[in-house]
Amino acid sequence: MSETLNPEAPNWAELHEIIKELSKSQQETDRELKETSREVKETSREVKETSLVVKETSRIIRELGKQIGSLGNKFGSFTEGLAFPALNKILRQQFGMDVVSPHLQAWKNSECLEMDVLSYANGEVNAVYIVEVKSHLREDSITQLLDILRRFPRFFPEHKGKKLFGILAAVDIPERLKGRVLGQGLYLARIQDEAFEMETPMDFQPVDFSV
Repeated sequence: MSETLNPEAPNWAELHEIIKELSKSQQETDRELKETSREVKETSREVKETSLVVKETSRIIRELGKQIGSLGNKFGSFTEGLAFPALNKILRQQFGMDVVSPHLQAWKNSECLEMDVLSYANGEVNAVYIVEVKSHLREDSITQLLDILRRFPRFFPEHKGKKLFGILAAVDIPERLKGRVLGQGLYLARIQDEAFEMETPMDFQPVDFSV
């Protein structure tokens, strides 16, 4: 009796090859997953390091901002100190002031009025001169002094009846701001080589801010 082939019998050799391919594919997938996992971990580490760098950079920027602000304050104080001896002499000899006081603060309830220099005289002169000293003259320097002059009578009622004048003194004075200062009726002075030189023309008419 001849042996007949079963068409449904599995082809073991072919199955074996398929299993080998699947196993190989699985191994490749596992390798790729491990590689992806490693890359994710590396990316996560880099993100954390970047975050730390950003935080440190922000801290350094904040610290530099504080230091720059401190240097600005120190330079401003240095400028005022440099100008004061010559300024004191001019206020007493040229403007007839009896009292010259630097770095003055006045309080009215919780409001503060700060002045670089307050000078005044009684009797025949009977006037007040407020001086703001700047390293670099800017537009807001003019606004600041005008605001001080506007508020002064409320903080110092004892000087009522005196004429009130303003002087802006600076190391660096942009040419475009000279006319603006003088146009507001403020005296202008330049600080240079420990000297204090008035920059107002002979025909200048200052504004009396008491009226």
